Amino acid sequence: MPVKVAESAPAARRPRPDHRGRPARASVPRWSSRQAKGLAYAAPTAVFVAVFFVLPLLLVGQMSLSDWPLLAGDRGGNAPENYTDAIDSTLFWPAVRFTLLYTVIVTVILLGLALLLALLVQESRPGAGFFRTVYFLPGALGLASASLLFWGLYSPTTGPLGGVPEQLGLADEPVSFLGSPTSALLSTVFLVVWKFAGFYMLILLVGLQRIPHEVYEAARMDGASRAQVFRSITLPLLRPSLALSLLLCVTGSLLAFDQFFVLTKGGPDNSTVTVVQLIYREAFQRMDLGTAAALSILVLAALLLLNALQFRGLRRADES
Repeated sequence: MPVKVAESAPAARRPRPDHRGRPARASVPRWSSRQAKGLAYAAPTAVFVAVFFVLPLLLVGQMSLSDWPLLAGDRGGNAPENYTDAIDSTLFWPAVRFTLLYTVIVTVILLGLALLLALLVQESRPGAGFFRTVYFLPGALGLASASLLFWGLYSPTTGPLGGVPEQLGLADEPVSFLGSPTSALLSTVFLVVWKFAGFYMLILLVGLQRIPHEVYEAARMDGASRAQVFRSITLPLLRPSLALSLLLCVTGSLLAFDQFFVLTKGGPDNSTVTVVQLIYREAFQRMDLGTAAALSILVLAALLLLNALQFRGLRRADES
């Protein structure tokens, strides 16, 4: 009886070889490529940035060129009246000068103290972890909450700090830490330094720990002093962390609002009004969103220019 041989399954189709005899590559669908996957992963972030940054920025630009009241009212173009009104305001240039002064003072004191704290806890010695935690703890507190805390401490009637100079014989009555322009500025600087020193210490500490120990050992073998090691090794190799800290500190100081809004309300006599406080006053006290938007655009342009100058200066320093 003849045996039927089972027919073999058809062989899988293979791509025909090219003219050189090499097997041709199978075509890959476009949406399964690596670029398409990257676009798919980036799409949520792109949508988020477009909805919460690009569209509001375009709206602010439109508001800055229009008569835009906070409440109901006619809205029409008035360019460039909002910009001229913002610059001609009696508080504009005093607010700019005060913001720049505050930025310089806070940046110098804050980064200097943060670098000192980072150097103190750099080595892994007993108690170093405890002090790192203690220095960083104020940074976990919100700025508005910290400002309310210091407002209570600075109170000349109920605060515990107001009567200390009187008890020490340094004053005849409780001291008002927020009663004069100079004392209000220094009291606010003290609050900001207390809160953010640990945060910047952490950034600089990470940069210090990335420096190889072999470099320090080689410098000690060559007889370099501690000052020479700090000047010739630590500072140059710590430049990326210092640059990041400088960028964050300058930008945050130029946008200062919470601490002055809670502590001083811009007083005394409008001596502690920052640029962001001026934007708040125009928008929610004078009900003029158009002028407030114009001020916001001016602040954004100033920040972009300043950051570009900082990056350019750091790039030149790296190339030299």
